[in-house]
Amino acid sequence: MEVHNSKNPKQIEPTKAELEILQVLWEKGPTTVRLVNDKLNEFREVNYTSTLKLMQIMAEKGILTRDESQMKHIYHVAEKEQTTKDFLLDKFIDTMYNGSAGRLMMQLMGNKKTSKEDLEAIKTLLSQLEKEKS
Repeated sequence: MEVHNSKNPKQIEPTKAELEILQVLWEKGPTTVRLVNDKLNEFREVNYTSTLKLMQIMAEKGILTRDESQMKHIYHVAEKEQTTKDFLLDKFIDTMYNGSAGRLMMQLMGNKKTSKEDLEAIKTLLSQLEKEKS
């Protein structure tokens, strides 16, 4: 795990497997290892013990917290979803686009996967941003 974010020096970059677990917890909220493992198994086979070990490691790193007050331990995400996504997006833009969000947007718009609805939403957002800057 790498730690490097000027906004939050403690921010830890989750691995791909850790992100899969975070996605489940963001969707379901605080829950048990069993529920997380069951959800992961909807997409690919994952052993319960592997999920348990990874979630224990994530708790040690501070990515998750664990409520041990009940027989079944309940895991919670330590950071807000948006905080983690902002950190990962900033890192991606810095790494892949030399810090230029505009370059990222140009590539996204040029990939022909943007729907008319998405384009309208983007136009509305750009219009709002222009009004705020004025």
